[in-house]
Amino acid sequence: MTTPTADLSFLLNWAGHSLATEMTANLAEVGATPRAHCVLHRALEGEFTQSQIADAVGLDKTTMVVITDKLEKEGLAVRMPSPVDRRARIIAVTDKGRALLAQSDEVVESTHESVLSALPEELRKPFTEALTLLVEGRLAKFVESAQPPRRRSAS
Repeated sequence: MTTPTADLSFLLNWAGHSLATEMTANLAEVGATPRAHCVLHRALEGEFTQSQIADAVGLDKTTMVVITDKLEKEGLAVRMPSPVDRRARIIAVTDKGRALLAQSDEVVESTHESVLSALPEELRKPFTEALTLLVEGRLAKFVESAQPPRRRSAS
């Protein structure tokens, strides 16, 4: 008799939704959202356009515009003309955005540490390494589907 296979879809979905919910609540305490955190974090890594950041963090263009509008309205980021493409806008993080990002980085790190602390010490590194291998390898791209699953919002 074979051992039943774990329901990988259920486990990953539950874990992802639970972590996203916890992260959203924790980031709200410093006035951030997971999406805003991701966009600001990526924007600090170089001169990237809205489209490049959207692709890097897994956002559709409409959602990216809404988030960028909000970041700009709150004084956390500004849109600047791209030096190579006059139609594109670079997202630049303001000093206020950098300050918020410093706080949100601490929240994200603390939340991750708290979640991983639920595992025995010897399983933490192999667990994150295995997930990284899946996300960067076998599960790196979304398969085209006539009815793709709906992605839950984290903000």
